[in-house]
Amino acid sequence: MHVFRLFLLVLLTFMIGLPTYTAAMEKGSDLMDKKPDGYPVATLAGGCFWCLESEYRALNGVLFTRVGYMGGAMDTPSYRDVTTGKTGHAEVIEVTFDPAKMSYEQLIEYFLTKAHDPTTLNRQGVDTGTQYRSAIFYHDEEQKRIAEKAIARVEMNKIYKNPIVTEIVPAGTFWEGEDYHQQYYEKYEAENGQPHIRVLLKHQRKR
Repeated sequence: MHVFRLFLLVLLTFMIGLPTYTAAMEKGSDLMDKKPDGYPVATLAGGCFWCLESEYRALNGVLFTRVGYMGGAMDTPSYRDVTTGKTGHAEVIEVTFDPAKMSYEQLIEYFLTKAHDPTTLNRQGVDTGTQYRSAIFYHDEEQKRIAEKAIARVEMNKIYKNPIVTEIVPAGTFWEGEDYHQQYYEKYEAENGQPHIRVLLKHQRKR
């Protein structure tokens, strides 16, 4: 009982320090409900795809996002399959963007410096396993070149103490994630009337 009370006290103390957010999730001004034709895509892996997707949906120039799986050996993997860490897939986001408003270079720069920590191997925060690895899946040689230059630039500027471990690999088949996982944080907030705890923690870290 004493241990339980101590846990509640620690939890309450922690929660008091969190800011209160009543507004909707931040969303960019260019988002569309359906994936538009004729625009380039970026495919990125960097931890939990809920978190990574929410980062990019807040950016102007991003037209559409969806989450899924890439980089493994199994066809039509499910979330349950991927979370075993045995299929070789990574949780990824596919970002459709308007290059007139947001370049691929800017998307990658944001990925490396803002959206996640590219120096932790097979891990982001509490999420561990190869499915949470940091990776850039390029769709052509130009994307590959831009990604390589971006990583070299970030390392040269010594933004991080540790070396970047982000993989740069050719894009394979994108297996779309279950509908439940698409825009998860927005759905959560709409259903519960408040942001998800991970959203609150993200805002707390950025204060």
